[in-house]
Amino acid sequence: MADPPAAPSPEAAASFSEFAPTPQAARATVRIVIVDDDDALRESCASVLTHEGYDVTVSAKGRAAQELLAHRPFDIVMLDWYMSDVPGRELLGVALASNPAARVLVVTGKPTIDSSLDALRAGAWDYLPKPFSATQLHILVGRAAHATLIAREQTTRHGQLERAGGNSEKVRVLGIAPSFRNAIALARRVAATDASVFLTGESGAGKEQFAQFIHHHSLRATRPFLALNCAALPEALLESEMFGHRRGAFTGAIRDKPGLLETANGGTLLLDELIEMSRPIQAKLLRAIQDGVLRRVGSETASAVVNVRFIAATNRDPEAAVAEGLLREDLYYRLRVVPIAVPPLRERAEDIELLATSFLAHYWGKHRGTDLALPRLGKTALRALRAYNWPGNVRELQNVIERAVVLSDGETFSVDESWLTGRPRRPTKGLARQVTTLAENERELIRAALAESRGRISGPSGAAARLGVPRQTLESKIKALGIDTLSFRVRPGLVYGER
Repeated sequence: MADPPAAPSPEAAASFSEFAPTPQAARATVRIVIVDDDDALRESCASVLTHEGYDVTVSAKGRAAQELLAHRPFDIVMLDWYMSDVPGRELLGVALASNPAARVLVVTGKPTIDSSLDALRAGAWDYLPKPFSATQLHILVGRAAHATLIAREQTTRHGQLERAGGNSEKVRVLGIAPSFRNAIALARRVAATDASVFLTGESGAGKEQFAQFIHHHSLRATRPFLALNCAALPEALLESEMFGHRRGAFTGAIRDKPGLLETANGGTLLLDELIEMSRPIQAKLLRAIQDGVLRRVGSETASAVVNVRFIAATNRDPEAAVAEGLLREDLYYRLRVVPIAVPPLRERAEDIELLATSFLAHYWGKHRGTDLALPRLGKTALRALRAYNWPGNVRELQNVIERAVVLSDGETFSVDESWLTGRPRRPTKGLARQVTTLAENERELIRAALAESRGRISGPSGAAARLGVPRQTLESKIKALGIDTLSFRVRPGLVYGER
Protein backbone atom coordinates (compact mmCIF):
# COMPACT_ATOMS: atom_id res chain seq x y z
CA MET A 1 0.00 0.00 0.00
CA ALA A 2 1.35 3.42 -0.92
CA ASP A 3 2.20 5.81 1.89
CA PRO A 4 -0.49 8.50 2.22
CA PRO A 5 0.60 12.11 1.77
CA ALA A 6 1.33 13.74 5.10
CA ALA A 7 -0.41 16.97 5.96
CA PRO A 8 1.96 19.90 5.38
CA SER A 9 3.52 21.76 8.26
CA PRO A 10 2.29 25.33 8.87
CA GLU A 11 5.60 26.60 7.44
CA ALA A 12 5.25 24.50 4.28
CA ALA A 13 1.63 25.50 3.86
CA ALA A 14 2.54 29.16 4.19
CA SER A 15 5.36 28.75 1.67
CA PHE A 16 3.02 27.08 -0.79
CA SER A 17 0.29 29.69 -0.32
CA GLU A 18 2.70 32.37 -1.52
CA PHE A 19 2.39 31.11 -5.07
CA ALA A 20 -0.77 28.97 -5.05
CA PRO A 21 -2.83 29.93 -8.11
CA THR A 22 -6.29 29.63 -6.53
CA PRO A 23 -7.46 32.23 -3.94
CA GLN A 24 -8.65 30.83 -0.62
CA ALA A 25 -12.21 32.18 -1.00
CA ALA A 26 -12.59 30.61 -4.44
CA ARG A 27 -11.56 27.12 -3.29
CA ALA A 28 -14.80 26.67 -1.35
CA THR A 29 -16.70 26.76 -4.66
CA VAL A 30 -14.61 23.96 -6.21
CA ARG A 31 -16.30 20.56 -5.76
CA ILE A 32 -13.84 17.65 -5.47
CA VAL A 33 -14.53 13.91 -5.14
CA ILE A 34 -11.84 11.39 -4.18
CA VAL A 35 -12.53 7.82 -5.32
CA ASP A 36 -10.04 5.28 -3.93
CA ASP A 37 -10.39 1.97 -2.07
CA ASP A 38 -7.19 2.66 -0.10
CA ASP A 39 -8.66 4.02 3.13
CA ALA A 40 -5.48 5.67 4.44
CA LEU A 41 -4.67 7.40 1.13
CA ARG A 42 -8.26 8.52 0.54
CA GLU A 43 -8.76 10.02 3.97
CA SER A 44 -5.31 11.63 4.03
CA CYS A 45 -5.91 13.34 0.68
CA ALA A 46 -9.35 14.47 1.83
CA SER A 47 -7.86 15.92 5.01
CA VAL A 48 -5.17 17.85 3.11
CA LEU A 49 -7.62 19.29 0.56
CA THR A 50 -10.31 20.09 3.14
CA HIS A 51 -7.68 21.95 5.13
CA GLU A 52 -7.02 24.00 1.97
CA GLY A 53 -10.68 25.01 1.84
CA TYR A 54 -12.02 22.81 -0.99
CA ASP A 55 -15.49 21.20 -0.94
CA VAL A 56 -14.43 17.53 -0.67
CA THR A 57 -16.46 14.31 -0.98
CA VAL A 58 -15.02 10.78 -0.70
CA SER A 59 -16.07 7.36 -1.99
CA ALA A 60 -14.46 4.03 -1.14
CA LYS A 61 -16.35 1.71 -3.49
CA GLY A 62 -16.53 1.76 -7.28
CA ARG A 63 -20.27 1.03 -7.49
CA ALA A 64 -21.14 3.73 -4.98
CA ALA A 65 -18.84 6.16 -6.80
CA GLN A 66 -20.51 5.29 -10.10
CA GLU A 67 -23.91 6.23 -8.67
CA LEU A 68 -22.51 9.39 -7.06
CA LEU A 69 -20.79 10.59 -10.25
CA ALA A 70 -23.86 9.90 -12.37
CA HIS A 71 -26.14 12.11 -10.25
CA ARG A 72 -23.81 14.84 -8.97
CA PRO A 73 -21.42 16.80 -11.17
CA PHE A 74 -17.97 17.51 -9.71
CA ASP A 75 -15.36 20.01 -10.85
CA ILE A 76 -12.41 17.77 -9.99
CA VAL A 77 -12.53 13.97 -9.87
CA MET A 78 -9.57 12.20 -8.30
CA LEU A 79 -9.88 8.46 -8.93
CA ASP A 80 -7.84 5.27 -8.69
CA TRP A 81 -7.34 3.75 -12.15
CA TYR A 82 -7.41 0.19 -10.74
CA MET A 83 -10.46 0.03 -8.46
CA SER A 84 -11.36 -3.45 -7.23
CA ASP A 85 -14.98 -3.60 -8.44
CA VAL A 86 -15.29 -0.98 -11.23
CA PRO A 87 -12.50 -0.05 -13.68
CA GLY A 88 -11.25 3.51 -13.38
CA ARG A 89 -11.80 4.01 -17.12
CA GLU A 90 -15.52 3.33 -16.63
CA LEU A 91 -15.74 5.78 -13.72
CA LEU A 92 -13.92 8.40 -15.80
CA GLY A 93 -16.56 8.06 -18.52
CA VAL A 94 -19.39 8.48 -16.01
CA ALA A 95 -17.74 11.58 -14.50
CA LEU A 96 -17.29 13.27 -17.91
CA ALA A 97 -20.83 12.34 -18.96
CA SER A 98 -22.16 14.09 -15.86
CA ASN A 99 -19.88 17.13 -16.29
CA PRO A 100 -17.89 17.35 -19.57
CA ALA A 101 -15.82 20.18 -18.06
CA ALA A 102 -14.65 18.06 -15.10
CA ARG A 103 -10.91 17.74 -14.52
CA VAL A 104 -10.25 14.05 -13.89
CA LEU A 105 -6.99 13.27 -12.07
CA VAL A 106 -6.08 9.60 -12.46
CA VAL A 107 -4.11 8.11 -9.54
CA THR A 108 -2.45 4.69 -9.69
CA GLY A 109 0.07 2.61 -7.81
CA LYS A 110 0.95 0.73 -11.01
CA PRO A 111 2.20 3.52 -13.28
CA THR A 112 3.14 2.53 -16.82
CA ILE A 113 3.44 4.47 -20.06
CA ASP A 114 0.55 2.48 -21.55
CA SER A 115 -1.78 3.15 -18.60
CA SER A 116 -0.98 6.86 -18.57
CA LEU A 117 -1.63 7.16 -22.32
CA ASP A 118 -4.81 5.13 -21.95
CA ALA A 119 -6.07 7.48 -19.22
CA LEU A 120 -5.21 10.65 -21.13
CA ARG A 121 -6.83 9.35 -24.34
CA ALA A 122 -9.97 8.52 -22.36
CA GLY A 123 -10.23 12.17 -21.26
CA ALA A 124 -8.19 12.39 -18.05
CA TRP A 125 -6.85 15.86 -17.30
CA ASP A 126 -3.63 14.58 -15.69
CA TYR A 127 -2.00 11.47 -14.26
CA LEU A 128 -0.49 11.11 -10.78
CA PRO A 129 1.56 7.99 -9.87
CA LYS A 130 1.65 6.72 -6.27
CA PRO A 131 3.30 7.49 -3.96
CA PHE A 132 3.06 11.26 -4.05
CA SER A 133 3.69 14.03 -1.57
CA ALA A 134 1.28 16.57 -0.13
CA THR A 135 3.05 19.27 -2.13
CA GLN A 136 2.51 17.36 -5.37
CA LEU A 137 -1.17 16.97 -4.46
CA HIS A 138 -1.42 20.70 -3.66
CA ILE A 139 0.13 21.69 -6.96
CA LEU A 140 -1.86 19.36 -9.20
CA VAL A 141 -5.22 20.09 -7.57
CA GLY A 142 -4.38 23.80 -7.47
CA ARG A 143 -3.77 23.82 -11.23
CA ALA A 144 -7.00 21.92 -11.88
CA ALA A 145 -8.96 24.30 -9.63
CA HIS A 146 -7.42 27.31 -11.35
CA ALA A 147 -8.43 25.93 -14.77
CA THR A 148 -11.96 25.32 -13.46
CA LEU A 149 -12.34 28.90 -12.26
CA ILE A 150 -11.03 30.29 -15.56
CA ALA A 151 -13.57 28.17 -17.46
CA ARG A 152 -16.39 29.45 -15.25
CA GLU A 153 -15.29 33.03 -15.79
CA GLN A 154 -15.25 32.59 -19.57
CA THR A 155 -18.66 30.85 -19.60
CA THR A 156 -20.11 33.81 -17.72
CA ARG A 157 -18.49 36.21 -20.17
CA HIS A 158 -19.93 34.37 -23.17
CA GLY A 159 -23.37 34.46 -21.59
CA GLN A 160 -23.12 38.21 -21.06
CA LEU A 161 -22.05 38.71 -24.68
CA GLU A 162 -24.97 36.67 -25.98
CA ARG A 163 -27.49 38.58 -23.86
CA ALA A 164 -26.02 41.87 -25.03
CA GLY A 165 -25.88 40.75 -28.64
CA GLY A 166 -22.11 41.13 -28.52
CA ASN A 167 -19.49 39.66 -30.82
CA SER A 168 -16.55 37.67 -29.49
CA GLU A 169 -14.65 37.82 -32.77
CA LYS A 170 -11.63 39.84 -31.60
CA VAL A 171 -9.24 38.58 -34.25
CA ARG A 172 -10.23 38.98 -37.90
CA VAL A 173 -9.00 36.28 -40.24
CA LEU A 174 -9.43 36.84 -43.96
CA GLY A 175 -9.27 34.13 -46.56
CA ILE A 176 -11.43 31.93 -48.75
CA ALA A 177 -8.75 29.57 -50.03
CA PRO A 178 -9.59 25.95 -49.05
CA SER A 179 -6.18 25.37 -47.42
CA PHE A 180 -6.60 28.48 -45.27
CA ARG A 181 -10.21 27.75 -44.30
CA ASN A 182 -9.27 24.18 -43.31
CA ALA A 183 -6.47 25.49 -41.07
CA ILE A 184 -8.78 28.05 -39.44
CA ALA A 185 -11.47 25.40 -38.90
CA LEU A 186 -8.92 23.22 -37.09
CA ALA A 187 -7.75 26.22 -35.02
CA ARG A 188 -11.35 26.96 -34.01
CA ARG A 189 -11.91 23.34 -32.95
CA VAL A 190 -8.76 23.12 -30.84
CA ALA A 191 -9.33 26.57 -29.30
CA ALA A 192 -12.12 25.25 -27.06
CA THR A 193 -9.68 22.80 -25.44
CA ASP A 194 -6.52 23.36 -23.42
CA ALA A 195 -4.36 21.32 -25.79
CA SER A 196 -0.96 22.64 -26.84
CA VAL A 197 -0.73 23.70 -30.49
CA PHE A 198 2.32 23.60 -32.76
CA LEU A 199 2.13 26.05 -35.69
CA THR A 200 4.38 25.62 -38.70
CA GLY A 201 4.63 27.86 -41.73
CA GLU A 202 6.86 30.26 -43.59
CA SER A 203 7.88 33.60 -42.13
CA GLY A 204 5.12 36.16 -42.60
CA ALA A 205 2.40 33.58 -43.29
CA GLY A 206 0.38 34.60 -40.21
CA LYS A 207 1.34 32.16 -37.44
CA GLU A 208 0.98 34.77 -34.68
CA GLN A 209 -2.46 35.73 -36.00
CA PHE A 210 -3.46 32.05 -35.75
CA ALA A 211 -2.17 31.97 -32.17
CA GLN A 212 -4.20 35.06 -31.27
CA PHE A 213 -7.26 33.56 -32.96
CA ILE A 214 -6.92 30.37 -30.87
CA HIS A 215 -6.48 32.35 -27.65
CA HIS A 216 -9.47 34.65 -28.23
CA HIS A 217 -11.73 31.69 -29.00
CA SER A 218 -10.59 29.74 -25.93
CA LEU A 219 -11.72 29.61 -22.33
CA ARG A 220 -8.66 31.74 -21.53
CA ALA A 221 -9.74 34.71 -23.66
CA THR A 222 -10.13 37.01 -20.64
CA ARG A 223 -6.59 36.22 -19.49
CA PRO A 224 -3.27 37.43 -20.96
CA PHE A 225 -1.92 36.49 -24.38
CA LEU A 226 1.85 36.95 -24.55
CA ALA A 227 4.32 36.22 -27.34
CA LEU A 228 8.02 35.49 -26.92
CA ASN A 229 10.40 35.43 -29.88
CA CYS A 230 12.98 32.84 -28.87
CA ALA A 231 15.37 33.97 -31.63
CA ALA A 232 15.46 37.60 -30.56
CA LEU A 233 17.26 37.23 -27.21
CA PRO A 234 20.60 35.71 -26.09
CA GLU A 235 20.35 32.61 -23.90
CA ALA A 236 20.85 34.29 -20.50
CA LEU A 237 18.34 37.04 -21.23
CA LEU A 238 15.83 34.58 -22.69
CA GLU A 239 15.94 32.48 -19.51
CA SER A 240 15.34 35.53 -17.35
CA GLU A 241 12.55 36.76 -19.65
CA MET A 242 10.76 33.40 -19.46
CA PHE A 243 11.25 32.36 -15.85
CA GLY A 244 11.96 35.68 -14.12
CA HIS A 245 14.80 36.25 -11.68
CA ARG A 246 15.58 36.98 -8.05
CA ARG A 247 17.32 40.11 -6.89
CA GLY A 248 21.08 39.70 -7.18
CA ALA A 249 20.85 36.71 -9.53
CA PHE A 250 23.19 38.48 -11.95
CA THR A 251 24.68 41.91 -12.55
CA GLY A 252 21.87 44.39 -13.02
CA ALA A 253 19.22 42.29 -11.25
CA ILE A 254 18.30 44.96 -8.70
CA ARG A 255 14.87 43.58 -7.86
CA ASP A 256 12.74 40.44 -8.08
CA LYS A 257 11.13 40.20 -11.50
CA PRO A 258 8.43 37.74 -12.64
CA GLY A 259 8.93 36.11 -16.03
CA LEU A 260 6.48 35.73 -18.90
CA LEU A 261 5.39 32.31 -17.62
CA GLU A 262 4.14 33.93 -14.41
CA THR A 263 2.69 36.95 -16.20
CA ALA A 264 0.78 34.69 -18.59
CA ASN A 265 -0.66 32.59 -15.74
CA GLY A 266 -4.18 31.55 -16.69
CA GLY A 267 -3.64 32.68 -20.27
CA THR A 268 -1.65 31.71 -23.35
CA LEU A 269 2.06 31.97 -24.17
CA LEU A 270 3.24 31.87 -27.78
CA LEU A 271 6.78 30.51 -28.14
CA ASP A 272 7.72 31.88 -31.54
CA GLU A 273 10.74 30.38 -33.33
CA LEU A 274 10.97 27.65 -30.68
CA ILE A 275 13.80 25.82 -32.47
CA GLU A 276 16.13 28.76 -31.75
CA MET A 277 15.84 28.12 -27.99
CA SER A 278 18.96 26.52 -26.47
CA ARG A 279 18.82 22.94 -25.21
CA PRO A 280 19.36 23.85 -21.51
CA ILE A 281 16.42 26.26 -21.56
CA GLN A 282 14.35 23.66 -23.44
CA ALA A 283 15.00 21.23 -20.56
CA LYS A 284 13.94 23.81 -17.97
CA LEU A 285 10.82 24.66 -19.99
CA LEU A 286 9.89 20.99 -20.27
CA ARG A 287 10.08 20.62 -16.49
CA ALA A 288 7.85 23.68 -15.99
CA ILE A 289 5.30 22.32 -18.49
CA GLN A 290 5.23 18.88 -16.87
CA ASP A 291 5.04 20.03 -13.24
CA GLY A 292 3.37 23.43 -13.59
CA VAL A 293 6.02 24.78 -11.22
CA LEU A 294 8.83 27.15 -12.17
CA ARG A 295 11.96 28.42 -10.51
CA ARG A 296 13.21 31.93 -11.12
CA VAL A 297 16.83 32.49 -12.09
CA GLY A 298 18.87 32.71 -8.89
CA SER A 299 16.29 30.87 -6.76
CA GLU A 300 16.95 27.52 -5.09
CA THR A 301 13.27 26.76 -4.49
CA ALA A 302 10.06 26.76 -6.50
CA SER A 303 8.94 30.31 -7.16
CA ALA A 304 5.45 29.93 -8.66
CA VAL A 305 2.79 27.50 -9.78
CA VAL A 306 1.60 28.38 -13.26
CA ASN A 307 -1.26 27.30 -15.48
CA VAL A 308 -0.39 28.35 -19.02
CA ARG A 309 -1.53 27.17 -22.43
CA PHE A 310 1.41 26.85 -24.81
CA ILE A 311 1.39 27.55 -28.53
CA ALA A 312 4.70 26.95 -30.30
CA ALA A 313 5.60 28.22 -33.76
CA THR A 314 8.46 27.84 -36.20
CA ASN A 315 9.25 28.58 -39.84
CA ARG A 316 11.59 25.58 -40.00
CA ASP A 317 10.99 21.83 -40.25
CA PRO A 318 10.59 20.66 -36.63
CA GLU A 319 11.09 16.98 -37.52
CA ALA A 320 14.45 17.83 -39.11
CA ALA A 321 15.35 19.94 -36.05
CA VAL A 322 14.66 16.95 -33.78
CA ALA A 323 16.79 14.70 -36.01
CA GLU A 324 19.64 17.24 -35.91
CA GLY A 325 19.46 17.53 -32.12
CA LEU A 326 18.39 21.18 -32.17
CA LEU A 327 14.99 20.47 -30.61
CA ARG A 328 14.39 18.05 -27.75
CA GLU A 329 12.14 15.23 -28.90
CA ASP A 330 10.26 15.05 -25.57
CA LEU A 331 9.57 18.81 -25.62
CA TYR A 332 8.49 18.66 -29.27
CA TYR A 333 5.90 15.94 -28.67
CA ARG A 334 4.75 17.61 -25.46
CA LEU A 335 3.96 20.79 -27.41
CA ARG A 336 2.81 19.12 -30.64
CA VAL A 337 -0.55 17.86 -29.38
CA VAL A 338 -2.34 19.51 -32.31
CA PRO A 339 -0.12 20.52 -35.27
CA ILE A 340 -1.46 23.19 -37.64
CA ALA A 341 0.26 24.12 -40.91
CA VAL A 342 -0.35 27.75 -41.92
CA PRO A 343 -0.36 27.88 -45.75
CA PRO A 344 1.90 30.36 -47.60
CA LEU A 345 0.31 33.16 -49.61
CA ARG A 346 1.39 31.68 -52.95
CA GLU A 347 -1.00 28.78 -52.22
CA ARG A 348 -3.82 31.25 -51.54
CA ALA A 349 -4.06 33.07 -54.88
CA GLU A 350 -7.79 33.68 -54.41
CA ASP A 351 -7.06 35.56 -51.16
CA ILE A 352 -4.65 38.15 -52.58
CA GLU A 353 -7.32 40.62 -53.71
CA LEU A 354 -9.28 40.18 -50.47
CA LEU A 355 -6.22 40.81 -48.29
CA ALA A 356 -4.91 43.68 -50.44
CA THR A 357 -8.29 45.44 -50.32
CA SER A 358 -8.43 45.08 -46.52
CA PHE A 359 -4.88 46.44 -46.11
CA LEU A 360 -5.69 49.31 -48.49
CA ALA A 361 -8.68 50.39 -46.39
CA HIS A 362 -6.66 50.16 -43.17
CA TYR A 363 -3.61 52.09 -44.34
CA TRP A 364 -5.60 54.65 -46.32
CA GLY A 365 -7.42 55.57 -43.13
CA LYS A 366 -4.16 55.57 -41.15
CA HIS A 367 -2.07 57.69 -43.55
CA ARG A 368 -4.67 59.61 -45.57
CA GLY A 369 -7.54 60.05 -43.15
CA THR A 370 -11.12 60.43 -44.36
CA ASP A 371 -10.73 63.56 -46.48
CA LEU A 372 -9.90 61.59 -49.64
CA ALA A 373 -12.17 58.90 -51.03
CA LEU A 374 -10.86 55.36 -50.67
CA PRO A 375 -9.43 54.27 -54.06
CA ARG A 376 -9.86 50.84 -55.62
CA LEU A 377 -7.18 48.47 -56.74
CA GLY A 378 -6.97 48.71 -60.51
CA LYS A 379 -6.60 45.80 -62.93
CA THR A 380 -2.93 46.53 -63.50
CA ALA A 381 -2.21 46.51 -59.77
CA LEU A 382 -4.16 43.29 -59.22
CA ARG A 383 -2.44 41.63 -62.17
CA ALA A 384 0.96 42.49 -60.68
CA LEU A 385 -0.04 41.23 -57.23
CA ARG A 386 -1.42 37.94 -58.54
CA ALA A 387 1.61 37.28 -60.73
CA TYR A 388 4.06 37.61 -57.85
CA ASN A 389 5.34 34.63 -55.83
CA TRP A 390 5.27 36.37 -52.40
CA PRO A 391 8.32 34.92 -50.64
CA GLY A 392 7.52 37.23 -47.69
CA ASN A 393 3.89 36.05 -47.62
CA VAL A 394 1.10 38.13 -46.05
CA ARG A 395 3.56 40.40 -44.24
CA GLU A 396 5.19 41.35 -47.55
CA LEU A 397 1.80 42.04 -49.15
CA GLN A 398 0.89 44.24 -46.19
CA ASN A 399 4.13 46.22 -46.56
CA VAL A 400 3.66 46.62 -50.33
CA ILE A 401 0.14 48.02 -49.90
CA GLU A 402 1.24 50.41 -47.15
CA ARG A 403 4.09 51.64 -49.35
CA ALA A 404 1.67 52.19 -52.22
CA VAL A 405 -0.65 54.20 -49.96
CA VAL A 406 2.20 56.34 -48.62
CA LEU A 407 3.57 57.09 -52.11
CA SER A 408 0.18 57.63 -53.74
CA ASP A 409 -0.58 61.16 -54.99
CA GLY A 410 -4.08 60.88 -53.54
CA GLU A 411 -5.88 60.55 -56.87
CA THR A 412 -4.54 57.36 -58.40
CA PHE A 413 -3.51 54.10 -56.76
CA SER A 414 -1.09 51.70 -58.35
CA VAL A 415 1.50 49.11 -57.42
CA ASP A 416 4.95 49.46 -58.93
CA GLU A 417 6.20 45.99 -59.84
CA SER A 418 9.71 46.97 -58.76
CA TRP A 419 8.46 47.14 -55.13
CA LEU A 420 7.72 43.43 -55.16
CA THR A 421 11.34 42.35 -55.28
CA GLY A 422 13.17 45.61 -54.61
CA ARG A 423 14.25 45.78 -58.25
CA PRO A 424 12.51 45.53 -61.65
CA ARG A 425 11.83 41.94 -62.65
CA ARG A 426 13.67 41.01 -65.84
CA PRO A 427 13.04 37.37 -66.66
CA THR A 428 15.12 35.77 -69.35
CA LYS A 429 13.54 35.21 -72.76
CA GLY A 430 13.44 31.49 -72.13
CA LEU A 431 11.68 31.97 -68.79
CA ALA A 432 9.27 34.46 -70.35
CA ARG A 433 8.39 31.90 -73.05
CA GLN A 434 7.82 29.24 -70.37
CA VAL A 435 5.48 31.54 -68.41
CA THR A 436 3.55 32.44 -71.56
CA THR A 437 3.22 28.79 -72.58
CA LEU A 438 2.00 27.86 -69.09
CA ALA A 439 -0.67 30.57 -69.18
CA GLU A 440 -1.78 29.47 -72.65
CA ASN A 441 -2.04 25.83 -71.54
CA GLU A 442 -4.09 26.85 -68.50
CA ARG A 443 -6.41 28.91 -70.68
CA GLU A 444 -6.91 26.03 -73.12
CA LEU A 445 -7.65 23.51 -70.36
CA ILE A 446 -10.15 25.84 -68.66
CA ARG A 447 -11.87 26.66 -71.96
CA ALA A 448 -12.18 22.95 -72.75
CA ALA A 449 -13.74 22.23 -69.35
CA LEU A 450 -16.16 25.16 -69.74
CA ALA A 451 -17.18 23.95 -73.17
CA GLU A 452 -17.89 20.44 -71.88
CA SER A 453 -19.90 21.83 -68.94
CA ARG A 454 -21.65 24.45 -71.13
CA GLY A 455 -20.32 27.29 -69.02
CA ARG A 456 -21.22 25.83 -65.63
CA ILE A 457 -18.46 26.20 -63.03
CA SER A 458 -19.92 24.50 -59.94
CA GLY A 459 -21.87 21.30 -59.50
CA PRO A 460 -20.91 17.64 -60.06
CA SER A 461 -20.65 18.15 -63.84
CA GLY A 462 -19.26 21.70 -63.68
CA ALA A 463 -15.87 22.80 -64.94
CA ALA A 464 -14.35 22.87 -61.43
CA ALA A 465 -15.24 19.21 -60.85
CA ARG A 466 -13.92 18.24 -64.29
CA LEU A 467 -10.59 19.93 -63.58
CA GLY A 468 -10.45 18.67 -59.98
CA VAL A 469 -9.94 22.12 -58.42
CA PRO A 470 -11.99 24.16 -55.89
CA ARG A 471 -14.64 26.44 -57.39
CA GLN A 472 -13.04 29.57 -55.89
CA THR A 473 -9.68 28.67 -57.44
CA LEU A 474 -11.20 28.20 -60.88
CA GLU A 475 -13.17 31.44 -60.68
CA SER A 476 -9.99 33.28 -59.72
CA LYS A 477 -8.14 31.75 -62.68
CA ILE A 478 -10.97 32.59 -65.09
CA LYS A 479 -10.92 36.18 -63.91
CA ALA A 480 -7.12 36.43 -64.11
CA LEU A 481 -7.02 34.96 -67.64
CA GLY A 482 -9.93 37.08 -68.86
CA ILE A 483 -12.04 34.13 -70.03
CA ASP A 484 -15.65 34.97 -70.93
CA THR A 485 -17.82 32.16 -69.54
CA LEU A 486 -20.96 33.66 -71.06
CA SER A 487 -19.86 32.68 -74.57
CA PHE A 488 -20.05 29.02 -73.63
CA ARG A 489 -23.65 29.39 -72.41
CA VAL A 490 -24.96 31.38 -75.37
CA ARG A 491 -24.27 28.55 -77.81
CA PRO A 492 -25.27 25.32 -76.05
CA GLY A 493 -24.25 23.22 -79.03
CA LEU A 494 -20.69 24.54 -79.07
CA VAL A 495 -18.01 21.87 -79.05
CA TYR A 496 -14.57 23.04 -78.09
CA GLY A 497 -12.49 23.58 -81.22
CA GLU A 498 -15.45 24.44 -83.49
CA ARG A 499 -15.46 27.70 -85.38
